Amino acid sequence: MNEAIRQVTHVQNIRYDKATERLYIIDQTLLPNEEKEIELRTVEEMIEAIKMLRIRGAPAIGICAGYCMYALARDIDAKDNETFYRKLQIDGELLGAARPTAVNLRWAVGEMLDAAKAHLKDNRAELLEVLYRKAVDIHEDDIAKCTAISECGLSLLKDGDGVLTHCNAGPLATSRYGTGQGPFLLAAERGIHIRVFADETRPLLQGARLTSYELQRAGVDVTLICDNMASMVMKNGWVQACFVGCDRIAANGDFANKIGTSGVAILAKHYGIPVYTLGPTSTIDMNCPDGAHIPIELRDGDEIKNLWYEKPMALPEVKCFNPSFDVTDHELLTGIVTEKGICYPPFNESLAALFKDKE
Repeated sequence: MNEAIRQVTHVQNIRYDKATERLYIIDQTLLPNEEKEIELRTVEEMIEAIKMLRIRGAPAIGICAGYCMYALARDIDAKDNETFYRKLQIDGELLGAARPTAVNLRWAVGEMLDAAKAHLKDNRAELLEVLYRKAVDIHEDDIAKCTAISECGLSLLKDGDGVLTHCNAGPLATSRYGTGQGPFLLAAERGIHIRVFADETRPLLQGARLTSYELQRAGVDVTLICDNMASMVMKNGWVQACFVGCDRIAANGDFANKIGTSGVAILAKHYGIPVYTLGPTSTIDMNCPDGAHIPIELRDGDEIKNLWYEKPMALPEVKCFNPSFDVTDHELLTGIVTEKGICYPPFNESLAALFKDKE
């Protein structure tokens, strides 16, 4: 493997040091200018890290949540396992509420609680070891899924294609290759030339700070554009597909992703460009019938007026509307790329088929 690509795809955005029993993450708010690890110890620090996007990306949040639950479990002072479990449930509820849109967070918390509940008759040391192994399994499972998603996504592209992406769905937001960006890194590893246009992704600039950073470091042909330039590059014929990640996929194929994704899909439909969202099956919420039922996180309007600027770019009294995500209608979507293959319309049938083996 090319060393530049290896350094990007094997980045340890979440690291649990078993020798010292400490949890570390890369603080993504400092990138691209500083790559720094911070330690997460308390549930308050964990919630703050998720809310402030020090750790972000639905799969990465899920992985982090697994290790968080294990770390929190180690610090619970309880004489019996029933009391231990009740306290862990409280921590899990607090953690799971940190970001309402990303389904992976609550999914991972639920996985950890289920593992604990199944082993309440074990002694505490054995129970904690079960929880550690479960957290590692969640992490390793995501690595395998991201690799498979990247393979499936790459099958949709050919040498010389141009692809537009929005926000960040690479190794920093997931594990290993990533989801929405994974095919680009896999293509570079195999000598396939893909031209990527990365939207800057206002107001937090994940596309500028993270996507262009990862792709440039890996030697991928990447061009950074402002969000309002997407129509121009599509009209010029430079884009043959749009690949984006997802934070939650409803049962009918509607999906939530970073704010601005819906606009990209609408433009792509006008220009006849296929749109794909890429994510693991843990991002599919079959209990959510459609996009209208996906909760959308609203963030502080100061991010629009003040973040990244030396001086405010709007008057203090100006009202702001700052949703973190939007929902893209399934009718704008060409396909959903998962580790089990690519789902095509009608999505209510193709998505349901993914879960038949669990019935």
